[in-house]
Amino acid sequence: MADYSKLSIDQKRSINTLGALKKSGYTPKTVKEELRDNLIQSIEDDVNVFEGIWGYEHTVIPDVERAILSKHNINLLGLRGQAKTRIARQMVNLLDEVVPVVGGSELNDDPMDPLTDFAKDLIAEKGDDTPVVWLERDERFTEKLATPDVSIADLIGDVDPIKAASMKLSYADERVIHYGLVPRTHRGIFVINEIPDLQPRIQVSLFNILQEGDIQIRGFKLRLPLDIQFVFTANPEDYTNRGSIVTPLKDRLGSQIITHYPKSIETSLRITEQEANKRPTDNVKFNELSKMIIEQIAIEARSSEYVDEKSGVSARLTITAYENLVSAVERRMFKNKEKTGYVRISDFVGVIPSITGKIELVYEGEQEGATIVAQNLIGKAIRTLFVDYFSDPDQVRKAKDQKDPYKAIANWFGNGNLVDLVNDYSQSEYENELNKVPGLADIVDKEIKGTKDKNFKYFLMEFVLFAMVEYSYLSKHSLDEGLRIDDLLGSMLSGIDEEPDDEQKFY
Repeated sequence: MADYSKLSIDQKRSINTLGALKKSGYTPKTVKEELRDNLIQSIEDDVNVFEGIWGYEHTVIPDVERAILSKHNINLLGLRGQAKTRIARQMVNLLDEVVPVVGGSELNDDPMDPLTDFAKDLIAEKGDDTPVVWLERDERFTEKLATPDVSIADLIGDVDPIKAASMKLSYADERVIHYGLVPRTHRGIFVINEIPDLQPRIQVSLFNILQEGDIQIRGFKLRLPLDIQFVFTANPEDYTNRGSIVTPLKDRLGSQIITHYPKSIETSLRITEQEANKRPTDNVKFNELSKMIIEQIAIEARSSEYVDEKSGVSARLTITAYENLVSAVERRMFKNKEKTGYVRISDFVGVIPSITGKIELVYEGEQEGATIVAQNLIGKAIRTLFVDYFSDPDQVRKAKDQKDPYKAIANWFGNGNLVDLVNDYSQSEYENELNKVPGLADIVDKEIKGTKDKNFKYFLMEFVLFAMVEYSYLSKHSLDEGLRIDDLLGSMLSGIDEEPDDEQKFY
């Protein structure tokens, strides 16, 4: 008898009868045993099965691995955008590359351990000549999004009257059954996303499958020891007002693993750069600070009093924000027929549409409310990161023996001067507008020593102005074509007799 474990994939695929399979030394193995054995091998070989999932190396991934080693069904519990579905999908990499199946079997019958009457009858009839086909690992994965309209027939099965009529079978004959997604995933991984959205009576139908391997279809007395690795994903129950996981179902799940958002801005940045659309952006020049601002926006959103913390802030916010920021630079570059585009702080107006659809407000108001919150989040991100590069304006104000480096700039604006940052300004127009402000370049030179990149220097000059707005030195207003930065006091006085716009109201 051959050693099945030493056969190559091509040698295994060449086996096409039950007799040849027996001679190969093949022995049946459950899907959970497969996952466990292959995980052990991956750990010993120092192979990362969950490639591209960052920030979970010491938390979620070890929990998932322990659950697999324990042969548990798993529930991944966490807010949206926390890679729950990606983890479930990557578990397929722990399955064997191919497994043998009885030819023509509806439920992936193992030739050495048949499940259905069809496979048993075929083996009884043909013996060692029973045809064997090979199932690829990707074909052993089924994913279903739970929605309120999912039925027991979808998941478990139902009587098929067309099959009964065409085969001239009685409704008492088990051959009239049309099996659902769960039985058809026999010997594979079955994932249900957003399990709380399943109606309680549908969740109840999974009880026996998880525990005893039974399924109930209409009046048939079936005992099918289904071999399935179940993985459920869910948002916390206090957020999904649409439903919850019924307690007996949770009780039948071996491990419930809590996911989380990235714990550092560096990890978040790594995820964004990995997931963002890969476009030819050689002519679009970014700096690390601009990328950090995007990540900080999401961090600010997760702690904002205006954003519902129970809904979470998906990692997709930073991914789409980064894509829109690239597009904002591209658009301006194309309009000005420039060969290269450099990111600006004022380009962040382009990421607002990426934020408004990704946050759920605590108090839902008029449509403009989300836009104002998005503008506020960008401002808070700038304020938070500013002190990592420049002197803290709050500390400077408190220190009596320290000269305020921002006061001279504020005084220049106080004399009636202003800066217009138009979205479509060419690079030279943009530079000229910032160069109008005396002392602005000097602050950058003094605080950020060794800045040789001219374009990064202008980005920092603009960064200082926006931060001065956030620290109440200056004021900013929306223009149809961009933003205006001017004196804070003058702006307040001029607004006494006028109805303030939305942005002024907010700030």
